[in-house]
Amino acid sequence: MKHVLLAIAALTGAAAASAQSSVTLFGVLDASITRLSNDTASNTGMSNGELSSSRLGFRGTEDLGGGLKAGFWLEGSVGVDNGGSSYRFDRRSTVSLMGNFGEVRLGRDKLASYLNIEAFDPFGDIGVAGNGLNNILGSATGAVGTAEGSHPKRSNNIISWISPNFSGFHGQLQYSFGERASNDPNRDRGNAITGRVGYQAGKLDLGLGYGEISGGTDTVETTYKAYNLGASYDFGMIKPMLLLASERGAGRRVDAWTLGASAPVGAAGEVRVAWTRFNTKNVADADTDKLAIGYIHKLSKRTALYGMVARISNENNAARGFATSSSALASPTFTAGDSATGYSVGLRHTF
Repeated sequence: MKHVLLAIAALTGAAAASAQSSVTLFGVLDASITRLSNDTASNTGMSNGELSSSRLGFRGTEDLGGGLKAGFWLEGSVGVDNGGSSYRFDRRSTVSLMGNFGEVRLGRDKLASYLNIEAFDPFGDIGVAGNGLNNILGSATGAVGTAEGSHPKRSNNIISWISPNFSGFHGQLQYSFGERASNDPNRDRGNAITGRVGYQAGKLDLGLGYGEISGGTDTVETTYKAYNLGASYDFGMIKPMLLLASERGAGRRVDAWTLGASAPVGAAGEVRVAWTRFNTKNVADADTDKLAIGYIHKLSKRTALYGMVARISNENNAARGFATSSSALASPTFTAGDSATGYSVGLRHTF
């Protein structure tokens, strides 16, 4: 009897220890047939991550007692169309300490100032229909801003504080280290200060973001500033949303906005529409309009079919393209004044 009681006690202790910690494997697989065309060329093929970025990740928490928890999050991009050339935790790699003070998070993560851009775009700033309101002064491959652009989605070496929720109010403050030597001529290059405050209550969602990114060349510093403000309200039959954004630096300025909405169709469908306008302040005749519409049909809680189409109209001195992900189908080269159309039909599965 004594041995039985000891065995039960050991099993109970193991169950309690297990309840205090958790690790989850999660992911998204999204592939589509996509066509991208402008006035001079087109490209048709299989694309990756048109509705949601394909990914594979691991996350977990541990209860430390006394109201404290430790957490980790490792998430990497997956190329469904071609399998990818390598796998690394490029989307997020963080370790956290959580309590009644909120959360302190360290590692590679999304910029707080970017979160509004995807939250208040019906298409989540991705795929042919995404608004593309990050890096609107310089692309991820351009020689501006940090190595990832004038206002990137993510940055390395972030220390972040995420506030608790105070009656619907919440916030996030970040500092990103560029990690350049103190004797470098432009030693601040890569540093970033970003923040976001928001209010969410019931069907109303509001967010205000700001980012200041040190960029330029190895010897000359340039500061890029990003501002954005978003709002949405879910009426049930339709959820309208508005996003205002601006980036400034190096004598350039682009203001932009997205007006969009999503609406359920029956028990399993959803329609999304968005109209985005880019207004370039430092160059004449260089504005861009983008109109997008899409439909999503849920086959289950985890699997969905989708289709979307977008039309871009550039003025004579503008050459903006699609907000496709880095592993998606390559877009034809845009020249000033090109108009473009993108189509995508695909399948997404989450787990």
